[in-house]
Amino acid sequence: QVQLVESGGGLVQAGGSLRLSCAASGSFVSMNAMAWYRQAPGKQRELVAVITSGGGTNYADSVKGRFTISRDNAKNTVYLQMNSLKPEDTSVYYCNAHYYAGLRYLEVWGQGTLVTVSS
Repeated sequence: QVQLVESGGGLVQAGGSLRLSCAASGSFVSMNAMAWYRQAPGKQRELVAVITSGGGTNYADSVKGRFTISRDNAKNTVYLQMNSLKPEDTSVYYCNAHYYAGLRYLEVWGQGTLVTVSS
């Protein structure tokens, strides 16, 4: 079983930066795509950014040019560097990962970390 532990959330002023981290631990054969989602109060969870095992990335239009997703495969960790933060980026950010457990492909979510951007 795989667990994801997120860190790095907090309170920041508009225009500031934060870096989120998500470390995977447990038993798996390979870690495939990893992603960050966010969910604001009263809204649906939305994809923020995704990175494949080979390093390919994709971003939501709302964060392109401001956020950067990266990963360290040796540490099974994915990062989200968030720059030029806006109040509308305020959300709970969730880490997501797809992995191969040997017999099947599975998906796991982190517990979420709160990012609050003040105006």
